[in-house]
Amino acid sequence: MDVTSLGYRTDLALLQLGGTQVEDRGGHLVVRSPHNPTHWWGNFLLLQHAPQAQDTDVWLDRFTAEFPDATHVALGFDGVDGRVGDAAAFTEHGLRVETATVMTATAVRAPPRPNRDATYRLLRSDDDWAQSVELRVACRDDEHDEEAYREFSRRKAATNRALADAGHGGWFGAFVDGRLLSQMGLYAASPGLARFQSVETHPEERGRGLAGSLVHHVSRYGFDEVGATTLVMVADPDYLAIRVYRSVGFTDVESQLQAERPPEGAGP
Repeated sequence: MDVTSLGYRTDLALLQLGGTQVEDRGGHLVVRSPHNPTHWWGNFLLLQHAPQAQDTDVWLDRFTAEFPDATHVALGFDGVDGRVGDAAAFTEHGLRVETATVMTATAVRAPPRPNRDATYRLLRSDDDWAQSVELRVACRDDEHDEEAYREFSRRKAATNRALADAGHGGWFGAFVDGRLLSQMGLYAASPGLARFQSVETHPEERGRGLAGSLVHHVSRYGFDEVGATTLVMVADPDYLAIRVYRSVGFTDVESQLQAERPPEGAGP
């Protein structure tokens, strides 16, 4: 299956660098992460297109057959326009349909409100990475059980650190008085292409210009150190942070479509 979505292509590239298995079944891909089984979007089916309403049950059954122990459901749909067709076919089965905005930049500019109080640098020490886990937990949605999410976050941080140690890119933070307040990763997805990961700012520290300043700093790293000519960011179109990415030079290029059903009280 040839994946047309830039968002999913870069998702898959980074997942595979981290040890995720991708099996091509012709009209769909099975994406499996044995090292992090509670990672919803490390264990999912990527379909060539959104199915017709009458086929929804077929794909839900196929997901269960591929992931019999999973307590979540995650289906991605290849394409660039975010069209789902009959969304009710998914909502009737308890799934929520979400569209993300895929953004790119070939150059960046300084944010309009830079934060000059923080130190922007790579995560290096055990303490840095422990803070990365706790920051991710602090940013979790209410639907996520804290301890289950912390375990997911530990496993994800271990993968992120291994990718950085292997020279595929880096994980960066904005530190104030030694405390990690904002973080994100950037890794090479293919020659000339690098993908941002998990832009997160502590809920109590938002609105200070930390994320915009860190995105600008990491983008320069991507161009100068990773050798990227294009940077890719995937963002929630309804969340205020998308304005931050646009303010430093990212532009909308695609819509990425997915449907998910979270487990009750568990996972990420």
